[in-house]
Amino acid sequence: MALSRTEREQFLAEPHIAALSVDAGSDRAPLTVPIWYDYSPGGEVWIMTGRESRKAGLIASAGRFSLMIDRVEPTIRYVSVEGPVVSVVPATREQLHSISARYLPADKVDGYVDAAWKNHGEQVVIRMRPARWVSSDLGQV
Repeated sequence: MALSRTEREQFLAEPHIAALSVDAGSDRAPLTVPIWYDYSPGGEVWIMTGRESRKAGLIASAGRFSLMIDRVEPTIRYVSVEGPVVSVVPATREQLHSISARYLPADKVDGYVDAAWKNHGEQVVIRMRPARWVSSDLGQV
């Protein structure tokens, strides 16, 4: 059963690991990789990645990307969202802290942020406006 707008937006707003997909060119399948993301219902999705990363380059070329998240308990549910990139800006340490706190235990965030800020190179925040949604709750396993 398809999810309502409220259900799919709330599900996307939960801290799941997404599968990001972006066109990788005519002779390649799409690049699909796991990624942290952030979203508030009604807003834009944002991700953070290395400025020189392959995914950043492919997203810049394609001008759009998709995210798919799923779960298997308490029911099998998924949401896929696709849309255009609306901005790419240098990431801030505060944004790295925010997205890290979404996924990591509170006592691990500061150490992770310190190491990532020092070792991951220049990062960018890429914002996408959700334009197309596919969602379903397939019921209990």
